[in-house]
Amino acid sequence: MSQFPARQLLLALQIANGYGAQPGAWRMPGVDPSSYTDMDVFVRYAQAAERGKVQLIFLADTPVLDVDLEREAPHHAIDPLVVLTSMARGTERIGLVATSSTTLNEPFTIARQFKALDVASHGRAGWNAVPTSHPAAAANYGITLPSREEKYERAHEVVQVVQALWGSWGKDAWLRDVENKRFADMSQIQPVNLQGRHVASAGPLPIPPSEQGQPVIFQAGGGGNGLEIAGRYATGVYANPFTIEEGRAHRTALRAAAERAGRNPDEVKLFAGFMPSVASSRRAALDRRLTLDESVDIDQRVRYLGAMLGLELTPAQLDVPLTQQQIAVARANPGDPRAPHALEVAREGWSVRDVLAHGVIDYHPVVPGTAADIADHMQEWFEAGACDGFSVAIDVYADGIDAFVDEVIPELQHRGLFHEDYAGATLRDHLGAPPQYGQDPRLS
Repeated sequence: MSQFPARQLLLALQIANGYGAQPGAWRMPGVDPSSYTDMDVFVRYAQAAERGKVQLIFLADTPVLDVDLEREAPHHAIDPLVVLTSMARGTERIGLVATSSTTLNEPFTIARQFKALDVASHGRAGWNAVPTSHPAAAANYGITLPSREEKYERAHEVVQVVQALWGSWGKDAWLRDVENKRFADMSQIQPVNLQGRHVASAGPLPIPPSEQGQPVIFQAGGGGNGLEIAGRYATGVYANPFTIEEGRAHRTALRAAAERAGRNPDEVKLFAGFMPSVASSRRAALDRRLTLDESVDIDQRVRYLGAMLGLELTPAQLDVPLTQQQIAVARANPGDPRAPHALEVAREGWSVRDVLAHGVIDYHPVVPGTAADIADHMQEWFEAGACDGFSVAIDVYADGIDAFVDEVIPELQHRGLFHEDYAGATLRDHLGAPPQYGQDPRLS
């Protein structure tokens, strides 16, 4: 690995429910069980991330209760825009990005909320524009989910109308001319009058531009439809590759989609999902994750691991390694991209419980270990072209964010992989995104 790469990676910190990425985070020592509704806690996390010069905070969102609250905290924040607005008041530089569904929301609402956040934060807002695939979320809005084709057709329309609304207040329209009694120049504040098959808006939006003009578009969909949306409109793209090969293929396809749309592919940045557990040693990190695993159905996880490896595993084998005979016949399930890593960890001789603690069946790659272990993973992926940066899901926010900021980020900086300070004041600056106000004139 080269020590000083020509480009540097980007970091997004996922902050969702106030507790952490692992289901048991709300019960860990030092965690305030009321963090779900305490905006001061969220602001503290944002300030820690800003201390580490992290480019942005990301709040995913699906507007539905999808967990059993008897044992587990909700997955998502009480309301992403409320949380990000609270964070904006306690920070100065870090970007603030949230999901808002193109399926469930009208473009005027999205345009108004995110441009208001952008103005309030002095140009640090971003909108993750994604269709909704959860039927229960659609039911909360009194609709049934349309077909995938219709969802993405609507998504295109929503993004275009939102961006048109963002640009409907002219850049120089706000006069604030007290002497001549002119608040604004109405000739520069014009309706958009856009009508699509699924959505429409007259406009204008009565909000002036921010320091970055308008919010930055993010995207997190998969497949060909998601790639097309991302390639046309997005600056940041969230992805869930489990291997370097997967990440490289996704990034290559994304850049090609941007080029087809008439954009510079370097404008589009892929953030790979990643779940580090920072500790003084690999053993200490595994023990931390074992404590967190106490709240999950470990028996079900054992059987799931067995299916990944082509073995019949039972909870009786939790605290011993796979036998030599099991190792000999184990095969990584070709239908699960996590399986090769699971088999690799199992072959190292860990107990089944410890194999699971390595996060081999989590929804992002997991690295439990020291700051150097975590930086090794990030460097390998980044230098292999598997991503432009990482969307980091910390196991327990209360101490894990500080550990990542104070231990992992200095290690990345020492290797020349991460910047020492913000180069600008806006999210567009942090991402190297070109100026844009209203719709992108390059797109047909």
